[in-house]
Amino acid sequence: MTPYEQELSKIGETVGTATTTDIKKLKIAIAAASEASIIAVGSGGSFTVASLLCSLHEAFTGRVSRAVTPLELICNPTLASTSPIFIVSAEGKNPDILEALHRARQHSSRTVHVITNRQQSPLMEQVKELNDVTPHVFELKEKDGYLATNSLVFDATLIARTYGELDRQGVSIDCRVDQIAFGELSLEDWLQSSALFIDETAKRGSLIIVFSPNLRPIVEDLESKLSEAALLFCQLADFRSFAHGRHLWLTERSNDSSLLVLTEPAVEKLWTDMSPQIPLEVPTFCMPLSGAKPKDLISGLIAGMHLVSELANAAKRNIAKPTVSPLGRSLYYANLQSLIPPPLEDTLRGEISKYEVLGAHWPSSRNSGKIRRALEDTELAFETQKFRSIVFDYDGTLCNSNDNDRPPSPQIVDHLIRLLERNVVVGIASGRGGSMADNLTKVFDQSHWPKIRLGLYNGGWVGKLGERPPEAERLSEFLIHAKRIVTNLQSYGVPIAIIKATAPFQLSIRFEAGVSTESMWFVIVDAFKQAGLETSTIVRSKHSIDVLSRGVSKSHLVAQIVRDEQIDPYEIVTMGDLGAWPGNDASLLQHKFSLSVDLPSRRLDRGWKLAPRHRRDVDATLWYLERLKLDEDGTFSFALAGGPL
Repeated sequence: MTPYEQELSKIGETVGTATTTDIKKLKIAIAAASEASIIAVGSGGSFTVASLLCSLHEAFTGRVSRAVTPLELICNPTLASTSPIFIVSAEGKNPDILEALHRARQHSSRTVHVITNRQQSPLMEQVKELNDVTPHVFELKEKDGYLATNSLVFDATLIARTYGELDRQGVSIDCRVDQIAFGELSLEDWLQSSALFIDETAKRGSLIIVFSPNLRPIVEDLESKLSEAALLFCQLADFRSFAHGRHLWLTERSNDSSLLVLTEPAVEKLWTDMSPQIPLEVPTFCMPLSGAKPKDLISGLIAGMHLVSELANAAKRNIAKPTVSPLGRSLYYANLQSLIPPPLEDTLRGEISKYEVLGAHWPSSRNSGKIRRALEDTELAFETQKFRSIVFDYDGTLCNSNDNDRPPSPQIVDHLIRLLERNVVVGIASGRGGSMADNLTKVFDQSHWPKIRLGLYNGGWVGKLGERPPEAERLSEFLIHAKRIVTNLQSYGVPIAIIKATAPFQLSIRFEAGVSTESMWFVIVDAFKQAGLETSTIVRSKHSIDVLSRGVSKSHLVAQIVRDEQIDPYEIVTMGDLGAWPGNDASLLQHKFSLSVDLPSRRLDRGWKLAPRHRRDVDATLWYLERLKLDEDGTFSFALAGGPL
């Protein structure tokens, strides 16, 4: 057996491992992206996995998605500005993928996921240093040669399983190599039937692959392997693209090319109509798949790898360990960070977010002098005003909104300690309760606790870090009725995962993974309206919807600091992520000196998002804190009008 054949001989075991690997965390990530288009990034074999991920996402969710190379993302990191991004790298050493992750994270704050097979790698080291990057590590002991084989099949099978299980249709991904078949032919018999085609194609050195669009990941992997191993010149075209001019290769250069056709039931009639018209002198071979379901795609990937092996044997080439020239090494290790400059900072950063929250999305006119003057006044006010206290929202501001009961990152904690040591009063308001307080006690020294004020349960309880809310009281009639309505919705099949009542402050509703709180807010509010209940106290965060008791507000924390610390209201800054109602920071960002890290207030005189457009959530908070100027007397101001420090 050649080294490449030895790798292929282990694929059956690899598939078996993939069918039993825990994919719970990956399922949550995919489900959370189910209402969005996604961007998947990869090179070489990892690009095949990225393509498979996007193909399945489109097939199961109907959301148009795109697989890109690292360079595409490096040159245009805004690709990831509104979509979840999945970065795929088996070993995590590829310099392109490292730079792509860096650019995506620095120029976008939407969720980034990394799929890799090594717990220890340069990629994972970078993941640990960045905010809002979720790693999915699936260790694989088998190491590929030059071309991706086992790692590709392993990751592809995990992703195929994920979509199959989320769809809950009982789709089996257990495709053992000895069970792969094409019509009545086993994989082995199918490969044997390709002998004449393989020999003639190896002589001609050129291959045209015509395929069903539903099988794109398979043909992209074939092209990748044939090209990267310098086995053949290869071009790809779906059946109808081939009909628009590329067919000239069969008539003008019929002695130079071979034709490989990938079919499935959706295009069988197209191929039946086309096949009699192929010139007899063109060697033609067919891979007839039974469908384009996850199992079919995995079967096709495995079959394609074996077909490449046959072509390599015919050409007498060792494609598992080719000789890589100094040219290849020089190209591979190019310093992309210095060779490709980052995108320019958006000079309209504050204006754009304010236009959008008012409904003036691109390409609406954005030349309002009133908004420009309001922005300039706000920046000047933050530059000249002296502050003594700062009040933060928690989820989405100090912590990533998808984190579940975790303390803030070390970078955030360091900034807050710098403020606390100058006797700045720090307030933290959250819809969470005691669990948030417990996390904060773990990262702050007890000497700092008296200067940290908490507004738990959306400001329903206000106190200092180290103090505890009183024992729960009975729910009000309003919250009892609210809980009954929400429980009924859950019984109807509304995807509600958790209903948590915290007397006397609020009813918190969490949804199943992947369900948007923005869309579910309307479902909850409509149910309350039908029952004749008040709806103005129903607010949403990025992870929950909260029904508040009358009078509960995060602004109470600001009022308490004013009263207890004798601080003028204009000496307090507030910061949150959802500043426009029904966002749960709307009351917090009604304060005169307030900053948004994502969605600004609709008022022009407050609640601006002045951080760059591509920086949101914790990234935007850090941007503000890096521009906070702390004076010796414990007061501070902000320099928010300029570019990078």
